[in-house]
Amino acid sequence: MAASLGPVLALVLVAALWGGTQPLLKRASAGLQQVHERTWARQLLQEMKTLFLNTEYLMPFLLNQCGSLLYYFTLAATDLTLAVPICNSLAIIFTLIVGKVLGEDVGGKRKSGYAVAGMVLTIAGIALCVTSSVSKTQEPPPAF
Repeated sequence: MAASLGPVLALVLVAALWGGTQPLLKRASAGLQQVHERTWARQLLQEMKTLFLNTEYLMPFLLNQCGSLLYYFTLAATDLTLAVPICNSLAIIFTLIVGKVLGEDVGGKRKSGYAVAGMVLTIAGIALCVTSSVSKTQEPPPAF
């Protein structure tokens, strides 16, 4: 099954939803270390209560889950060998970009250069995957 533009864009949206919400979830769950209960069951319940009553956590969580739903539905129209690399590698890039916008440290100027080089190589690899998949649809079927 080859890729068309619609499913590829849906996969990029999935990556944006997954990767873009990770730094927000990390930031919103920072106060979880202050929750202390005597038993593991009470600890778990208190942590869940703390997270799900926190709208700063709940909104990115719901967006992340919408990305998972979109991924599930997009898999029906997309080749799995294309869907997985697009979503997972672009999610990392979106996480890095949103984290940087939120003021997270990516490791100084030297490591930032490596991060940019990694992003460029990742996007080039994804472009090759998409191009290869699209070119398969344009080739005539083999004659037997």
